[in-house]
Amino acid sequence: MKEEIVFCKGGGCTAKLGPGALQRVLEKIPKTYDPNLLIGYDSSDDAAVYRLTDELAIVQTLDFFPPMVEDPYTFGQIAAANALSDIYAMGGDVKTALNIVCFPEAMDLNVLGQILLGGSEKVREAGGVLAGGHSIADDSVKYGLSVTGTIHPDKVFANTGCEEGDALILTKPLGVGIVCTASRVGEASEPAMNLAVRSMSTLNKYASEIVRKYRTHGCTDVTGFGFLVHLCEMLGERYSAEIWKDKIPFIPECEEYVEEFYLTAAGQRNRNHVQDKVEFQNCSFAMEEILYDAQTSGGLLVSMDAEDARTAIAEIEALGLPCAIVGRVTARGEKTVVVK
Repeated sequence: MKEEIVFCKGGGCTAKLGPGALQRVLEKIPKTYDPNLLIGYDSSDDAAVYRLTDELAIVQTLDFFPPMVEDPYTFGQIAAANALSDIYAMGGDVKTALNIVCFPEAMDLNVLGQILLGGSEKVREAGGVLAGGHSIADDSVKYGLSVTGTIHPDKVFANTGCEEGDALILTKPLGVGIVCTASRVGEASEPAMNLAVRSMSTLNKYASEIVRKYRTHGCTDVTGFGFLVHLCEMLGERYSAEIWKDKIPFIPECEEYVEEFYLTAAGQRNRNHVQDKVEFQNCSFAMEEILYDAQTSGGLLVSMDAEDARTAIAEIEALGLPCAIVGRVTARGEKTVVVK
């Protein structure tokens, strides 16, 4: 009897290696020092930045993963939007992209065609050129992009550039990992899944273009390591942050799904990695899980001068997704993050 190939077994950024395991491996790799490598992997940033001239640097990234939704075209859109996001998190503009494909030989090639169509449309929306790619036969579907962008060397948004007193802005709602988990067992509502898909397939291009107009000091995109791990990476050992739980934008049904324990292993890995750095004050278990939840193609987390934040968030709100000023950067305290 021929084994059925399942398209969506659970994927997206929940398929990432846990941050703790990845950190242990990367610590053992010798670092290459080049004065033109402005950002490498040592700072856990979103993409590499290499200076070509005093006026021009390239931004490089790649990302791919298994499907988290059943529709191949939608999956292609989400996977592409997620890969392109790293360029925008650095403040750059997309130029070229290459497809990364793993696909079972026994699966209908029309499925692959729909994935690639969805991906190519997002590359075009980004203003980039899809220039080729690479494929291998595999036992399950995986798709993503290698992306090259450009940026001025003096205008890079490093994830560690935040300053004390900055406002923290989140440009998309949290909870897509929880919603996709509920969806796989048929328990996610149509409105919840629709909002999750709309969020995941929306390019961070538009939010990035807005925050570039203001005094932005640091930026990252919230993906598989969840809001709290990415925030801890931004703060490093220099600063702490106060997060206001009532301001966190999230897909409303998430609290109900958490109570039903529709959780991901990735979220628990995130919790294990930074729980000693985080203090929750009068915070529900559901909100804790939302803040640890692994996001796929999540929003930008922006550290911006507090005087600019109100004007900037009004522009970001006009893009149509739940977003908010969610906290502030503070002097270094006993805990890296306090959620209150």
